[in-house]
Amino acid sequence: MKLSSIFAGGAIALLLTSSAFAQTLLTGADTSEILNAARGYGAATLTTQSNGDPQITGKIGGIAYQVYFRNCTNNADCEDLNFYLGFLDLKPTLEVINDWNYNKRFSRAYIDQDNDACIEMDLDMVKGVTAEYLDSQFGLWAMVVGQFAEHVGYN
Repeated sequence: MKLSSIFAGGAIALLLTSSAFAQTLLTGADTSEILNAARGYGAATLTTQSNGDPQITGKIGGIAYQVYFRNCTNNADCEDLNFYLGFLDLKPTLEVINDWNYNKRFSRAYIDQDNDACIEMDLDMVKGVTAEYLDSQFGLWAMVVGQFAEHVGYN
């Protein structure tokens, strides 16, 4: 009796584990699903980079950003996403940028060649991610955009 209970419990655990692995994983080839995730946080369109790779141009809270699809094969099957925001003509001090990088996680800020404030975040898509995880990353990006805009004095 005890042995059959152990096997039954193990079978249930195996089924629960199998169903968790049965979720569909999205990769960098799933541009329409990634675009839909972006649209959950504001206006977004799918465009093409100068090299032919996909790109999303969107707005969160009225602030324009881009998601660049990187490490693509034949302009598809991209390995990662690069979330990018640059504030043209907003030139914070290096101390402001360093303060962000010291106190924040999950993104990196810098001053570009024109001394404009920029911030980036990356998402590895090689092994795939669930739709829920992708949505959480766009949620994180939305938070980063809002906090960084405030941090560098964007109005």
